[in-house]
Amino acid sequence: MPITELLERNAAKYGQETALVEINPEITEPQRVTWNEYELIQPTSDAPYRREITWSVFDEKANRCANLLLNRGIRKGQKVGILLMNGLEWLPIYFGILKCGAIAVPLNFRYTSEEIDYCVRLADIDVLFFGPSFVGRIESIAGSLSKECLLFYVGDSCPSFAEDYQHWVANFSSIAPKINISDDDLAAIYFSSGTTGFPKAILHKHRALSQSAEMEAMHHETTHDDVFLCIPPLYHTGAKMHWFGSLYTGGKAVLLKGNTPKSILQAVSDEECTIVWLLVPWAQDILAALDSGEVKLKDYKLDRWRLMHIGAQPVPPSLIKHWRQYFPDHKYDTNYGLSESTGPGCVHLGLENIDKVGAIGVPGYNWEAKIINEDGSTVQQGEVGELCVKGPGVMVEYYKNPHATKETIVDGWLLTGDMARQDDDGYIWLVDRKKDVVISGGENIYPVQIEAFLSSHPKIHDVAVIGTPDPRLGEIATAIIQLKKDAQCSEDDINQFCMELPRYKRPRKIIFADVPRNATGKIEKPKLREKYSGDRLVEKQNLG
Repeated sequence: MPITELLERNAAKYGQETALVEINPEITEPQRVTWNEYELIQPTSDAPYRREITWSVFDEKANRCANLLLNRGIRKGQKVGILLMNGLEWLPIYFGILKCGAIAVPLNFRYTSEEIDYCVRLADIDVLFFGPSFVGRIESIAGSLSKECLLFYVGDSCPSFAEDYQHWVANFSSIAPKINISDDDLAAIYFSSGTTGFPKAILHKHRALSQSAEMEAMHHETTHDDVFLCIPPLYHTGAKMHWFGSLYTGGKAVLLKGNTPKSILQAVSDEECTIVWLLVPWAQDILAALDSGEVKLKDYKLDRWRLMHIGAQPVPPSLIKHWRQYFPDHKYDTNYGLSESTGPGCVHLGLENIDKVGAIGVPGYNWEAKIINEDGSTVQQGEVGELCVKGPGVMVEYYKNPHATKETIVDGWLLTGDMARQDDDGYIWLVDRKKDVVISGGENIYPVQIEAFLSSHPKIHDVAVIGTPDPRLGEIATAIIQLKKDAQCSEDDINQFCMELPRYKRPRKIIFADVPRNATGKIEKPKLREKYSGDRLVEKQNLG
């Protein structure tokens, strides 16, 4: 079924139950509840900013948005962009776009003005919704942008170059428009992370979105009684497709602005969350805060929290071992995926496979996977090759980029660009990104393996390994190490610790510095290469 039917079903079945909660711990304000689309204020003291809406209101807001877009001439197949921070407005606008038959195009909130302009033109966006955080960026390109698309501002104090969304949308019907939408209709464009230049536009059908919702619920045994805590940005397939599990079951979800250990644990405690998706840095921060005594588990009510899962990057086994010392009863899952595969889950560990931590797991619900050589043939079990996946969530194409599409989808198989191996039990282990492999003196070195090893050092908070130029070996493995707060550690200490590694895997260079990560928790290795080995970055970009 189209993904919009899940929202309509929830509105009919669970209309007066809470669908979404927004919490901002950085703001203290009276708590707000939207009831029949009117906001009621509940006086509180010293409570974080909190709003909530029911499934019925969620659906009504989406319908008003859809009817507004139809009134402005948006028709089936046209593109509508979203540039908003997480909040209660985000998902109703997303579903309003889908309900009028248009294609939703979420944009990364970190995009510069230049990148916003590029993506609007690449995706042929006809309407762009944007929020207060982006006024400056949009204003600088509004002159040219307004010729391409209609600008709707979502927030207070609408700038002169845009139209006030909240003012206009209130005038439209809350009844769903009669637009025929099928599984095979186009639904969304998501942008790649753009690690080698400007991002590519990834086109998906409704079928892909619906399968990701069912898959999420299946993988994590999600029920109507579960409460999902969503922290990462909704523009990303990871956050949204994990929330789709709540959409599929009609359960409550909490959108938390902020990712400090205290804010996460407080939200889990106050909202009785049962499922939490964390990125590696946030899990590390929680553990560091618990180790130091900065936060104490006894101060929170966490008895309903049953599942912690991680995605977006390889997970050091030492991290999960440490986690289970504090949370021995938690179930755990690792989720692997790409925006090209409708986000997480095409491969996943599985709740029952805690003994295989470190692996990304087995093919997900309704998915297949294989590992291939450069010539496209399947490798022998245990050998390293490129991971390929096949299933109902594979993208239609890279929009307006047939060459890249042809290189990435071969006979229905999506080539992920990730190097992997399969163990004797059939579990897939991620080795590294194909483009990140360091070739040193003819040896292939996979940074992820070194990063996982170094992550077990008690004084290391975060680590990234990149290749840097070397006149003799071509390039060498260089470790950028971010120490824990107040920790003291020398290069000699790290070299001694690495004696357990095979000689060729030991980092030849150690740099103590912060490890940059993007909004979805992935290490920003292009930035590190540019800083520490600019020549190699240019070379890799030229190679594609």
